[in-house]
Amino acid sequence: MTSQQEHGAGASPIGAVALAGIDRRSAMDAVRLRIGLAISLGLLKPGERLPDQQDVALGLSVSPITARRALASLAEQGVVVRRRGRGGGTFVADDPPRQVLAELAASPAESEAVNRLVDRRLLFECAVTHYAAVNVTAGQLDELERLTGEMAECTDWSAYHQADEQFHRLVALASGLGRAVDAYNETLAELYAYFIPYPIEALHASNRDHIALVKALRAGDVSGAIDVSRNHVDVLHKTMFTGLMGGAREY
Repeated sequence: MTSQQEHGAGASPIGAVALAGIDRRSAMDAVRLRIGLAISLGLLKPGERLPDQQDVALGLSVSPITARRALASLAEQGVVVRRRGRGGGTFVADDPPRQVLAELAASPAESEAVNRLVDRRLLFECAVTHYAAVNVTAGQLDELERLTGEMAECTDWSAYHQADEQFHRLVALASGLGRAVDAYNETLAELYAYFIPYPIEALHASNRDHIALVKALRAGDVSGAIDVSRNHVDVLHKTMFTGLMGGAREY
């Protein structure tokens, strides 16, 4: 959850409006908003097939029932379309109603809360990376490397996001910081609650940071590993909700 390369998303059709108030919405409405915002920003394209319902749930860290209800609601409003039979599934509508997408946007006030979460994660990330570079085991390094390979092979945002979360949680575990790891994981989960779908090409670019981090950890390069992690997270200030108008990244 979380650096991938920025890509030119162009001017957002919703202007400076950012995702907001997820914690004050129902889980279903939060999923509707996250998918709607991704469509508004052009991260999900007209005609693009969404992952299967179960994978949408896993990718957005919600229950399958919540994902099903959110997709059904979006289908009723014409934001997505469902097709049966061979080659069927859920697809972004060719011309999603602009009024509905505008209603799925919310006040930019939440951007400040997101920035605070990014700052908190940045502090945690540097700390766990420092100690991971000292304490990581050979087995953990091999698993981290396996996860970078898995992310490189992912073909959709849901599968990538699941592997990405496993990667960062394992780095934290490798730090050996005990109960502090729980605090890191809580912050990571809070920030991932704001994750929205991104193009897989951008996510693959993000994976370059993961590969560089594993290389630094394997070499015991504490300073180099911290630099990779700091840059990987710090860029979220520009590329999450406050910066999505000019580009997007996933962590």
